[in-house]
Amino acid sequence: MLIKEKESLELSVIMPCLNEAEAVGHCIADAFQFMEKHNIRGEVLVVDNESEDASARVAESHGARVVRESRRGYGRAIRTGIANSRGRILIIGDADTTYDFEHLEKMYLLLAKDKCDMVIGNRFAGGIEKGAMPIIHMLGVRFLSYCGRKKFGVDVYDFHCGLRALSRKSAEKLNFFTGGMEFATEFIAVAAEKKLRIRQIPVKLRKCECKRKSKLRTVRDGLRHLRYIVTRGNNLYKHG
Repeated sequence: MLIKEKESLELSVIMPCLNEAEAVGHCIADAFQFMEKHNIRGEVLVVDNESEDASARVAESHGARVVRESRRGYGRAIRTGIANSRGRILIIGDADTTYDFEHLEKMYLLLAKDKCDMVIGNRFAGGIEKGAMPIIHMLGVRFLSYCGRKKFGVDVYDFHCGLRALSRKSAEKLNFFTGGMEFATEFIAVAAEKKLRIRQIPVKLRKCECKRKSKLRTVRDGLRHLRYIVTRGNNLYKHG
């Protein structure tokens, strides 16, 4: 994957963002708090995915660097974030306060100490707050993660966790093509094909207390993940 900026920082925290004006500032503040506490030279990079609210302005006011991706889609936003990042280590997380950006030590240290090439959060191991994930979504994630493990030969139990990380040198080896929510599955699939060292850590999924509209479409997104798993390898997804 082509990364535009030269490596100049230790850490980039990348946040895809679509209409998260109420939440994104809290996430940015927590990420900077983590960096300050651990004396890490880094950036928060918010990818504004054509938000219709004040997300970009709020992000900039909290010290984040904002880049824009005009084509909507979870995968497109993250790919743009990776391409514009400047950190040696890249941590990716949703900008909706459902993940804890203030305590990223385990995820960061695994990569900083070269214990692995990629880290995926596991919400089933870390705990899911009541009301944070609908039952049908929970069952769907477990089923699709099972399918992903079998198809790609990896021991990953939560393919869809919104908190994940990889080293810059690993990102440069990977070619991504998907634009939507199925990117979460592609992220792991291409890493498995390149035989990257993948580790998992428990992460807690919190219920978002901010006023926002959920972007998830359980059935539609689930079918996109399943289609990707079934068709991976026959070039159906080689598009932006």
